[in-house]
Amino acid sequence: MHYDDVILGRRSIRGYLPKSVPRALIEEVLTLAMRAPSSMNTQPYHFHVVGGAALDAIRAGNTQRMAAGIPQSREFRTGEAFAGAHRERQVGVAKQLFSAMGIARDDKDARQDWVMRGFRQFDAPVCVIITYDRAVAGSDDTAFDCGAVATALVNAAWSRGLGTVINSQGIMQSPVVREHARIPDEQVIMKSIALGWPDEDFPANAVVSERRPVAEAAMFIGFDD
Repeated sequence: MHYDDVILGRRSIRGYLPKSVPRALIEEVLTLAMRAPSSMNTQPYHFHVVGGAALDAIRAGNTQRMAAGIPQSREFRTGEAFAGAHRERQVGVAKQLFSAMGIARDDKDARQDWVMRGFRQFDAPVCVIITYDRAVAGSDDTAFDCGAVATALVNAAWSRGLGTVINSQGIMQSPVVREHARIPDEQVIMKSIALGWPDEDFPANAVVSERRPVAEAAMFIGFDD
């Protein structure tokens, strides 16, 4: 794919075909992703690529614990709830998704089922869990580097015909994730990425989230008008 086609064409995929992804192809995607910028080349990230029975165990553990009301235990900072323009954008994309899926505002069961899809990693055949070394947990550059490699990963996957969605639901029950993904104590769980072949018939996959214009996001100083 041409670079512009990848960037402009990529979208978050929340419905996947029940089709396996070759390990060699995943390794190819990771090789590309790891060319992302890294502060002073520290490369603090690790990838735990999970599928099969191990991923099924994570799905089951996540959903059972959440349904039982066990509090989430994310290891990376969660921060405050969004407000203002950030909350408006969050609500905006949720409305797009619910509209595409035909989920009414007052349909609590359908909304809850949608939420639980996230804890099941959207039923994708592969989950990539991004962790970072606990030794550099205090560095702001660590989060930046992990974000950069995650962005590179989803774009590399799209260039190879694979879909992804970056999410936090899949790692909210960290004891379950740590056990079945075999994550060592010296690593902190940061994010998860569902990965697989897009189901083009799944309505939510057609949703393209809106982006604000450059004129709103950027300020140019020292340029001629």
